[in-house]
Amino acid sequence: MAETRNARITVNGKDLDLAVLTPTVGPECVDIRKLYGQAGVFTFDPGFTSTASCESAITYIDGDQGELWYRGYPIDQLAEKSHYLEVCYLLLNGELPDSAQLAQFENIITRHTMVHEQMHRFFTGFRRDAHPMATMVAVVGAMSAFYHDSTDINDEKQREIASHRLIAKLPTIAAMAYKYSIGQPFVYPKNDLDYASNFLNMCFSVPAEEYRVDPALARAMDRIFTLHADHEQNASTSTVRLAGSSGANPFACIAAGIACLWGPAHGGANQAALEMLQQIGSVDRIPEFIARAKDKDDPFRLMGFGHRVYKNFDPRAKIMKESADEVLGILGVENNPTLQVAKELERIALEDEYFISKKLYPNVDFYSGIILSAMGFPTSMFTPIFALSRTVGWISQWKEMLGDPDSKIGRPRQLYVGSGRRDYVDVAQR
Repeated sequence: MAETRNARITVNGKDLDLAVLTPTVGPECVDIRKLYGQAGVFTFDPGFTSTASCESAITYIDGDQGELWYRGYPIDQLAEKSHYLEVCYLLLNGELPDSAQLAQFENIITRHTMVHEQMHRFFTGFRRDAHPMATMVAVVGAMSAFYHDSTDINDEKQREIASHRLIAKLPTIAAMAYKYSIGQPFVYPKNDLDYASNFLNMCFSVPAEEYRVDPALARAMDRIFTLHADHEQNASTSTVRLAGSSGANPFACIAAGIACLWGPAHGGANQAALEMLQQIGSVDRIPEFIARAKDKDDPFRLMGFGHRVYKNFDPRAKIMKESADEVLGILGVENNPTLQVAKELERIALEDEYFISKKLYPNVDFYSGIILSAMGFPTSMFTPIFALSRTVGWISQWKEMLGDPDSKIGRPRQLYVGSGRRDYVDVAQR
């Protein structure tokens, strides 16, 4: 970051010079940190959509060009040539590992996948029909009660241990939440399986018979993890940073991120997309819903199309589409009505001038929902899978925030529009 020039604004007749900061790439930022002290005014930016809340060297998004980089590496290269745990190392440490570093990191994560045995009993306090995300928020928050030796945020070694534990144990916790919701016994992790295969095994194997993870499905699962690993300063990441700014322990911070991700406008988007496909029901009803989507007076929206940040094609969607085509072919579910609707809706949207002109392309949520459904996951598990994928991004952002000398406890201001000062009136006189 470098100061290149000043921006001059006039407030109440007073001229103020504010530094303009230049990033490596992307829009310049006007530094307003001294604005209140010098002029006694705040800026007003609901949703913080025009505000840079921090410096970060982790993820870069160019929404107009449809680009996403992790530590400078384009997402398509990482999804094609790398794998999730290597991407985790990259996000955490800033550089790709050599073979020895990668082997050591994979070994550490693999050997931390088991959870404390008493945590099994923690699950039984929930109703069987509890949403898996409700379970995950509680269980991840409770990790601080089980792992006291990694909650001191001022100890670099403890921060590292907590990071490894969270990355390793989130798949186990997500799988346990799923198994509990369907009344099946928990499946312990296996050290001879890779990260994605281990998760699939914990979700779909049962003690009564042998389960073999299809390598192609494991690869598709690994891609889903990779494509969701981080996404700059989104709502859940900002939540993790805000919680961390108070000095909260890492488990509490990640639990806060999971809670925020639960919202349908954020992590629940792929669930909403699949539910929309189920609402359409059959291919012959697609024209009806296309017409509704084009009608400004109709509240119906096509979920899984377009993106708040990407004004071009979502760079993750192309990769996810390839995985979706491969998974549907492997599983032989082409005759599934919901998936037939998805394929036809995708075809129409990519050819219809209305969608093209508005750049309403299918996004990553559209395709990930199709893949997860085809694999056999219920919609209630879509967001937990998103959460375990995003955990490494949250941790990386949290660690970066703790190492930033300019970081302060988050304290947004407000534009107060309530009553002016008034005196209390005794209840008998009201």
